[in-house]
Amino acid sequence: MPKLKSHSGAKKRFTKTASGKWRHQRAYRRHLLTPMPKNKSHCVPGKNTLSDTEGKILSRFLPYS
Repeated sequence: MPKLKSHSGAKKRFTKTASGKWRHQRAYRRHLLTPMPKNKSHCVPGKNTLSDTEGKILSRFLPYS
């Protein structure tokens, strides 16, 4: 049986936690933060965990993680 390839885009965007859940970075936290109002930039969430259903789909993209 040949080795499976990991999805390159998913490798860069998702990490697995110690409990086995998947984490990803939310939008609006990378760049162009200077002109954004401070109360908006503080309220924008950072990291988020995926649901169990989405995690099962993602585990097919990253088979050896």
